[in-house]
Amino acid sequence: MAKKKEKVVDLKPTSITEEQLKAIQEIVSPINNMQMEVGRMETRKHMIMHDISELQRSLQEQQKGLEEEYGKVNVNIQTGEINYDVEADS
Repeated sequence: MAKKKEKVVDLKPTSITEEQLKAIQEIVSPINNMQMEVGRMETRKHMIMHDISELQRSLQEQQKGLEEEYGKVNVNIQTGEINYDVEADS
């Protein structure tokens, strides 16, 4: 008599419960949103840093022009008053 091959049934679960899935999704979703927000903030930071660099370059050009016209001086940016450095004149 031939023996029948018995099929072994795997009783391990194939997925988590709906409640477990929902609980995980409720945690993962805000994490993803926050990571996207950090990315947006970093992009904005990069753009601002670029703008600052451009403004600093423009300021250096203005300072160079003032130095060519007035020599090495300090300018009060509130009043426009020129303060000549006594040591530079010596």
